[in-house]
Amino acid sequence: MSETHGQTRWELESAGNGRGATPTTNNADFMLRHAAPGRIGLCAGADGISKLIRKAQAPLTDHGHRSLWSHAFLIGERRIDGQWWVIESDLDLRYKHVRLGVQENRLERYFDAEAFPNIAILDFGLDEARTRQVLHAALDLLAGQSHYSLTELAGTVLAMHSSRLRRRKNLLGKDGAVFCSAMVQHCYAAAGLHFHAGVDGKNIAPHDIDRSPLPHTSHRLIRDVGLSRLRRFAQATEEFLTTPIEDLL
Repeated sequence: MSETHGQTRWELESAGNGRGATPTTNNADFMLRHAAPGRIGLCAGADGISKLIRKAQAPLTDHGHRSLWSHAFLIGERRIDGQWWVIESDLDLRYKHVRLGVQENRLERYFDAEAFPNIAILDFGLDEARTRQVLHAALDLLAGQSHYSLTELAGTVLAMHSSRLRRRKNLLGKDGAVFCSAMVQHCYAAAGLHFHAGVDGKNIAPHDIDRSPLPHTSHRLIRDVGLSRLRRFAQATEEFLTTPIEDLL
């Protein structure tokens, strides 16, 4: 299903009827279908930290509820192993030695639908030259071992509540540090693209990238819309109370 929002085209793929439903599209097929060098991946994790990040972005959403997204990454290239690889700044706790910062991982880490119920791949229509600039900037960060800054992320969260702070440099920004969406913005800035004019690059959140006014296509697979049971009940009640009696009969 296709929807148009400003200069953004959403390509929505069926993921069943909410959490617990059987999706008609799985993460692997979806991501492999839309992967291309330089495109942007967004996801929502099912872990507690991801849920907190989604909730923290509520001031940026139209409805004031949690965002659909908790993480952003860049899609790199398909390598000699036949796998697509991504470049991202992340806090990886899966291994004995914690990986904290810009790193490469296989795209397949996002194939688990239970761990990542929401997935999007954004296509900003990069030509070959801009794709090269974006990935070159990402590899520079990787080679420089830029680290993930929770402090800087906290500065971004603080700025979400003030348009004035969003325009200023991140209050808790650090040299040599980037969190996920700030890394993506840094790389796209190398190609002359800024997701939101006037917003400092280190104040860019995953939700900002999704709602950028720059023309792009967003391929989306959504299973968790981010509404609590209480909010869903309140919405259903409001719809019922505002429905004309003749429509209920």
